[in-house]
Amino acid sequence: MVDPAHELGKTTGMARAIWSGSLSFGLVNIPVGLYSATQDKTIHFNQFENGTLDRIRYKKVNERTGREVDNAQIVRGFSLDGEVVQLSDDELAAADPERSRNIAILDFVEASEIDPLYYRNGYYLAPQGEGARRAYALLQEAMGHEAKVAVATLVMRNKEYLVTIRPAPRDHVLILQTMYFPDEVRSPREELPNIPAEETFQERELAIANQLIEAMTAPWVVENYRDTHRERVEGLIASKREGREIVLEVPPPAPKVVDLMAALEASVKAAGKGPDSTKATTKAKKPPTRANAARKEATEAPKRATRKRAS
Repeated sequence: MVDPAHELGKTTGMARAIWSGSLSFGLVNIPVGLYSATQDKTIHFNQFENGTLDRIRYKKVNERTGREVDNAQIVRGFSLDGEVVQLSDDELAAADPERSRNIAILDFVEASEIDPLYYRNGYYLAPQGEGARRAYALLQEAMGHEAKVAVATLVMRNKEYLVTIRPAPRDHVLILQTMYFPDEVRSPREELPNIPAEETFQERELAIANQLIEAMTAPWVVENYRDTHRERVEGLIASKREGREIVLEVPPPAPKVVDLMAALEASVKAAGKGPDSTKATTKAKKPPTRANAARKEATEAPKRATRKRAS
């Protein structure tokens, strides 16, 4: 298999802070560093001209003249009512948020009140220096007892972020998650067609649907879920490298749902919870192996000999 971490240049060394400053609540300031909590394992491909090892590169060209333009000669513009308003980097700097090295907690809120749709990226906050550990641990412990998350703002890379900070008691760490602002989240009622609003269901329909959910309910074990597409791509790369032929598999046709109730009942039976699931859930007996047969014979032979002498 191809190691995507190697391909992406990931290192196994100690993580480096991508931002450092302080976390404050009230008059308490805690020096902290911000660390990436996740890593991108997507397999990124380069582009080549077919049949060669020549890389394909992109150039910035003037669409009218076709000539390449140097980066120093490029400014940004915004189309507004048919007019293009151009701004230089220096002019755009006037809108940059105030440079701050402080994450100031604004409020503590119930975690259940925040729709997960607002969350963006996750980071770890870690204390910077021995002197920060006790205050950091106290905040993490207190937030865990209160079951609250902190709401704050963070300025990073000339952008202001709304963030939440929550404790992860198992790892004794604070997790910071950037968030979307309210006007960045689309309203489904306004944006999406065919949203059901007045659908009604019979008790039997709801009962079967609930039964299916119960049959498919399992404890959350994150290791049970894998990026199967990435694994298949890794396998394709390995096969191609070894000179093996790539065979395209035709996916099976998607089943057509003709009757909702019939589909629900069939799904429940397949999950082993339906009235006819006894046969499906009964495990077939495996034929005895030679080793098992020998062990059984060694156990039964003395018993037979004892019974024979007794008779």
